[in-house]
Amino acid sequence: MLRTNQSFLAYVHELYDQQKRKEDITVKYFEKDELILSQDEEVNKVMLIKEGIVKCSLTEENGKEYILEFSGSGEIVGELENIRQVKALCSIEALTTVSVFSISRPYFNRLLEEDIKFNRFLIDVFAERIFNTSSRASYQQLYTVEESLNRLLELQAHQDIAISKENMAAYLGVSVRSLNRSLKSLLNKNE
Repeated sequence: MLRTNQSFLAYVHELYDQQKRKEDITVKYFEKDELILSQDEEVNKVMLIKEGIVKCSLTEENGKEYILEFSGSGEIVGELENIRQVKALCSIEALTTVSVFSISRPYFNRLLEEDIKFNRFLIDVFAERIFNTSSRASYQQLYTVEESLNRLLELQAHQDIAISKENMAAYLGVSVRSLNRSLKSLLNKNE
């Protein structure tokens, strides 16, 4: 539910420290609730989350938001858009104060061409995303909303973050009204 990648973070931190003029990778900061990337906008940087938690969401044509995932330290955003040279697939919003390593497009492309270790990290990220997406889709098909909600509430407690009802509903793919019914059902079971 909350994806992190400490090995990738350590490697990019190493690349950052090795720079002579600190131009290829910079550090940027975002406040809670700040939009880091907007769906359908041009992407000119690749960012690796250094600290904090973000949500990655899509807004459909009908205006409904669907949260793909929550990401933390070591997760990368904007890489697909840079590889495919397309606009942002989704929006990235800071749920906490966030710092990122911001990688310039030319340097990112050079890493793709020349750095096998960086490529292995990216391949691992892509494989993990496919695995997680498949697992989440099957879980949502096979289990009740209450069971998925229970997992989300455990994540919230474990990470000590507050996830709004709107974000919970968007992550579970249900309306806020359905979420409220599920919350009530969980409360009744726990009494």
